[in-house]
Amino acid sequence: MRDYPEWHLGRQNYALWYLEINDQKLVHYLDQLRAHFSEFLIEPNHRQYHVTLFICGFLTHETKVDDDFCFSEFVQQREILRKEDIAPFQLKIGSVDSFSSALFVEIQDKENILSFIRQKLGSISNEIAALDYYPHITLGLYKKDYSSDLILQKISQLPVQYDQAEFDLKVEHLTFGYYEAQILQGQLYPYQHLFLGEPCCN
Repeated sequence: MRDYPEWHLGRQNYALWYLEINDQKLVHYLDQLRAHFSEFLIEPNHRQYHVTLFICGFLTHETKVDDDFCFSEFVQQREILRKEDIAPFQLKIGSVDSFSSALFVEIQDKENILSFIRQKLGSISNEIAALDYYPHITLGLYKKDYSSDLILQKISQLPVQYDQAEFDLKVEHLTFGYYEAQILQGQLYPYQHLFLGEPCCN
């Protein structure tokens, strides 16, 4: 838990495209999962559950650093998505798994719609710190380095009703927003919603 000035360089708003999760039954389920692993996770965590689509960078009107992201690029991304006229879609919530730094729940995207959206966004600007994309919902960051065996053991101890829970995530809009870089696990602030299935406005 600390500030990272070597990363943000005094800049504040770090922008991304993401999927909001507003289904209260799903949120309750994710809360229960987070509680099960609470001994391993950093608190406080004010960031809403979400699925990251595309990491844009620090929001600005004029790019000066490689990881700056200009408002004009956002406008271009928004327009290219509007022209695709993407219909609302559904994703499936998968099982609990772990990265080296965070606990997460898998997202199953059998139709590859998220990859399609990312390809369109990436045609306008390069994603920041792009890795192999793996759609997921982060449950929390780890307090320290834990052995994978320890985390897997805790996953195996999940009550059956959690481990076999089935949820669909219905996506009716995409969200462009940001978080404040100086606040670890701080809140997401939606800037604009792009509603799916609405006629394109030229």
